[in-house]
Amino acid sequence: MKPKVLFILHIPPPIDGAAMVGQYIKNSTIINEHFDADYINLSAAFDLKEIGKFNAAKFNVIWNILKEVLGILRTNKYDLCYMTLTAKGPGYYKDFLVVMLLKLYKSKIIFHFHNKGVAQSSKNWFNHILYKFVFKNTQSILLAPTLYKDIQKYVPENKVYICNNGIPKIELTSFNTSATKDASDFCKFLFLSNMMEEKGVFQLLEACAILKAKNLKFQCDFIGGWSDVPEADFKHKIKLLGLQNEIRLHGKKYDEEKIKFFQNADVFVLPTYYHNECFPLVLLEAMQFALPVISTPEGAISEIVLENETGILTKQKDVIALANAMEFMLKNPKERLKMGTLGQIRYNKLYTLHTFEERMSAILKASIEVK
Repeated sequence: MKPKVLFILHIPPPIDGAAMVGQYIKNSTIINEHFDADYINLSAAFDLKEIGKFNAAKFNVIWNILKEVLGILRTNKYDLCYMTLTAKGPGYYKDFLVVMLLKLYKSKIIFHFHNKGVAQSSKNWFNHILYKFVFKNTQSILLAPTLYKDIQKYVPENKVYICNNGIPKIELTSFNTSATKDASDFCKFLFLSNMMEEKGVFQLLEACAILKAKNLKFQCDFIGGWSDVPEADFKHKIKLLGLQNEIRLHGKKYDEEKIKFFQNADVFVLPTYYHNECFPLVLLEAMQFALPVISTPEGAISEIVLENETGILTKQKDVIALANAMEFMLKNPKERLKMGTLGQIRYNKLYTLHTFEERMSAILKASIEVK
C-alpha cells in the first residue's frame, strides 16, 4: 500500500516560485505514483498585488482553507503532511492556524520553505513563542544549504533535507544554444520577473544609462507583470535617462512568447534584493537557454550561479558593479558564450524537473520513516 500524504501547498494564481513548484508537485507522475496524495491549495492571494495584504475577501478564503483542512483530517489518516510554510508576516499567521489543526490531529509534518525571514522575525518575543510551537517535532525541506541559518534556531540539522528546485526541459527543434548565438559586441540583455522595485528594476535602468553614456551598443528587454512599480513611473524613468531606444517593455509573456525572448537574448540580468528571494526559477530557465547570468548573492543564488563560471554576482543595489558586469559581458562575447554553455550543463545536471521530482519523492519517503 502506498504511503498516504496530504500536500498543503500553493498553486497558481498568482504565478510565483512557490506556486509553480506546487503545481509541479501536484502534476508529478513520479510523486503521485509513489504516494496516495491529497492536495489542498494554501494560496489566499490570487494576484501578486494581494500578497502580504489582508482584506475581507481574503478572510473568507482563509476560513475556507481551514474548513477544508479540518474536514480532510477528520476523515483521513495520513502518514505525512507536507506544507509550504510562509516564513514570516501575515502569511505566517494564516499558516500558523493550519499548523494548529495538523498538530491537533497529531500529524507528522514536514515544511517546505520557498521564502525566508524566520531568523529576523523571531526577534519578536511573540513570534519566537509561535515558532517554537510550529517547529516542535517537525522536519523541514530547504532549497539550499545556505538557507539553513534562517531556521537553525528551531530545527536541528538532522531534521533538514535539501531539495533544489527544478523546471521542465523544453524540447525545441529551433533551440538556440550558446554555439548558435552571435558573438558580437552588440548585446541583448533580458530581465524577466515581476516588475517589483526589490527585483532591482530601477538599478538595472541606471546601469543601462551608464552603458549608454559610454556609447556601448545594447538592448535591454523587460518581461513581467506590473507589481509595486507603476508602469507610468517606470516609463517616466526611462525617458529621464534617455533610454527610449535601448529599453523595451513587453509586459507578461508566457509559453512560446517567453521562449522567444530567452532564445534571442545574450545575457540574463536579475539584480534582485527582494527580501523573500531564495531560489529563483527564472535563473534555471536562463541557464537552460545557455544564457550567462548577472545577479546578486541574495538567498541561495550564489549556489545556482557560479561566480565567474556561469555568471557574475554583484552586490545588491550596487549600480556601478552592475554596470561593470554588463559591460564585461558586452565586451567579451566569447566569455559570455562560455559561461552560458557551462550554465546549460549545470542546469541539465542539477536542475531539471525530473531530478527535482526524484529528490522530493526520496525526501518524503525518508521523512515518513523517521520515528
